[in-house]
Amino acid sequence: MTQSTRHSSDYLQKISRNLFAATGAPDDIAATVAEILVNANLAGHDSHGVQFVPMYLDRIEDGGIDNKAYPEIVRESANTMHVDGKKGFGHTMSRQAMDWAIERARKSAVCCVTFQNTTHIGRVGEYAEQAARAGCITLITLGGASAAGSQVVPFGGARGALGTNPIAVGIPTGDDAPFVIDFATSVIAGGKILVAQSKGLDLPEGAIVDSEGHPTTNPEDFRNGGFLLPFGAHKGYALSLFFSLMGGLAGEFNAELTSMAGLFMQVYDVNAFTPLEGYQSNVRAVLDAMKSIPPAPGFDEVLVPGDFEHRSRQQRLAEGIEVPAETFAKIEAWADKLNVSLTEEQ
Repeated sequence: MTQSTRHSSDYLQKISRNLFAATGAPDDIAATVAEILVNANLAGHDSHGVQFVPMYLDRIEDGGIDNKAYPEIVRESANTMHVDGKKGFGHTMSRQAMDWAIERARKSAVCCVTFQNTTHIGRVGEYAEQAARAGCITLITLGGASAAGSQVVPFGGARGALGTNPIAVGIPTGDDAPFVIDFATSVIAGGKILVAQSKGLDLPEGAIVDSEGHPTTNPEDFRNGGFLLPFGAHKGYALSLFFSLMGGLAGEFNAELTSMAGLFMQVYDVNAFTPLEGYQSNVRAVLDAMKSIPPAPGFDEVLVPGDFEHRSRQQRLAEGIEVPAETFAKIEAWADKLNVSLTEEQ
């Protein structure tokens, strides 16, 4: 296993913000992206954390991300919006769009959002938590399907044609541990392959195949033309394809590549259906009832969605976040290039 270094969340957020700002990103955009990336590390999802800082800096340099762009609503109705991300940071776009959607849901009970010109949005559960903290229920899907090829094989297929196509759900509980579902429809998220590579680890069995379709646990086989597998066989495949078709509500379709993809958000104001305080209390009671079930052999306890992230956040705030040496070396190289200090906090 490769070495790693441990840093506080404040430090990682500071250096990430300073690196993005050094490229010319406005201070508020730099701060938002840095915060969301470190939030992913705090939640225990290193696959969507600061390992993306060097990659985003690369994309800014080659024009893949417009680091100065702010999102804009380009079409709207009482309870729908179509947002243009303008190829800016997906994190800034998604957080702003969720704020807009929450505001509109409070007026019209429900708001649905489609998007264009998006870039990577990071951990999708971040925005589900954002809605839950505001007393809303949200469902977020992000999908892509293309006959031209992609990362994940369809069930029974010999090559990739789907993205990792995640879903995130947030439900308010009235406390600091909302109910949050956040997972890819592939067995593992693509970012977890990068984590395994940076740590010199094998992948779990049943997650990927090599370029010839043979099962493997070596992340290098994925880099050399391999593919991810859908979770739950035909069931995960069906959900993945559904999320791709939902993304098509944005109206974009590539006939040449037979490609449909997109991000879709739905936000529901709980108070429009039932009093929020009572609903949150009832949700917490149901979740606590699940957790009170005696654990099966081999398990220590029963958990509910959101517990892992809540516990990880508490632990990592206290103990710091481990960053693989390979990742931090890339951050150091960019800091030298941009003349940004990486001095530890005092």
